[in-house]
Amino acid sequence: MEIGKKGWAVEFINRIRTMDPAVLNALIQREAGEDLARFFLSYSARLISRDPERVLENTSSLMLMGYLIRAAEEEIGRRRLAQA
Repeated sequence: MEIGKKGWAVEFINRIRTMDPAVLNALIQREAGEDLARFFLSYSARLISRDPERVLENTSSLMLMGYLIRAAEEEIGRRRLAQA
């Protein structure tokens, strides 16, 4: 039985929520790096400070944006493989 995108997202969020902070930080450093982490922090702060009443919508949008960025990275990787 296929878990589906929502299932994977729930599983990932649950793993992150229960992860030791040091392990989570190492994961962020390895997968994103300090520059990207700072960029998202700054972007999030600007977005939320512009309209604090929409924190929930903005948070949801930021999470979805992360997902779409990953999907775009995977698509670029597939295209490069196909061209090789």
